[in-house]
Amino acid sequence: MGKYNFDELVERRGSGCSKWSGPQDEIPMWIADMDFAAAPAIQAALQKCVDRRVFGYFDLPDEWADAYVNWWDRRHHFKMNRERLIFTTGIVPAISSAVRKLTYPAEKVLVQTPCYNIFFNSIYNNGRYIVENKLKYDGNDYTIDWELFEEQLADPQVTMMILCNPHNPVGRIWDRQTLTRIGELCKQHHVIVFSDEIHCDLTAPGQEYIPFASVSDTCREISVTGIAPTKCFNIAGINTAAVYAENELLHHKMWRALNTDEVAEPNAFAVAATLAAFNESEDWLEELRAYIWDNKAWLTEKIKAECPQIRMHSEPATYLMWLDCSAFTKDTKSFCKFLRSEYKLRLAAGEAYGLGGAGFIRWNLAAPRERLEEAAERFIRAVRNYSE
Repeated sequence: MGKYNFDELVERRGSGCSKWSGPQDEIPMWIADMDFAAAPAIQAALQKCVDRRVFGYFDLPDEWADAYVNWWDRRHHFKMNRERLIFTTGIVPAISSAVRKLTYPAEKVLVQTPCYNIFFNSIYNNGRYIVENKLKYDGNDYTIDWELFEEQLADPQVTMMILCNPHNPVGRIWDRQTLTRIGELCKQHHVIVFSDEIHCDLTAPGQEYIPFASVSDTCREISVTGIAPTKCFNIAGINTAAVYAENELLHHKMWRALNTDEVAEPNAFAVAATLAAFNESEDWLEELRAYIWDNKAWLTEKIKAECPQIRMHSEPATYLMWLDCSAFTKDTKSFCKFLRSEYKLRLAAGEAYGLGGAGFIRWNLAAPRERLEEAAERFIRAVRNYSE
């Protein structure tokens, strides 16, 4: 038994939370939001903020940058220049700002699909075109189609790449060699890389991710990195993140972009939550990772035994499972509608994640085991009773 109780069923209905806004008897496991209570140190830090009773404008203390620098140095072996960190309210707002500031209207932004669907919004909504570099899938592993990648980068209208590292939804931790090659090719073709690393600490126990900017001087000079405690410590509603750009010009442009878009000022809780996460909650994170990977192992064996036609794709990052349902149905959008309406289980259909997503389902299993077990039973019954 660990120090923290991840089996607790925290009641979230009626709190205004997006995930639990559905019917009373529905189990939602679609959006990337954990059902675990935040670490006690974070709760205590936020309570101190509440106890002050005044919630005015807030300046960033030196400790904010120190928390990021020390965490990435200690856990990810990457020494950041604290002067190159910029506060932002979230990585998605930062991506949208980067698209507007670092590219021109009608230019193209490359993403590797299937990928986090909100990337599409940040591109389309800002008047740019999306280029989908579809990942190669052999039934077990995802890899980059390098020939297609180079061909797409060679288009002079492709001026930015959004890298998902680790990758959502497939859970891939990109290795050093892959990241190095991405950087070299992007530099060759004058493409800026925005590396979204929000899932970086949600890896299997004993496994580490590699920051894109850490692998070479080239990667460091051509990139902007989005980092935050929000995903790993389940505090997305606090709106606290950081952008890191080592290159002086990219740093200046991102500083201007975030300030112009008014997403560079912390709220009254943002700094306290960040400091408590990085400085006081590492042991909570380690127990969380172990719990999630126990959930992954349990669900994989359960579905393998009960629904052998569905392949559980389990990579070593994120708390998301990527289910290959193509032998069962190619239309997972319709199946997910059936699953939600008839069995009150909400999962995310793979079609939303771009090319390569059809026939897949994304399942968020960052929940107490009791809830996951009930969800699995509903899923199994739905598979047995579904007819296209």
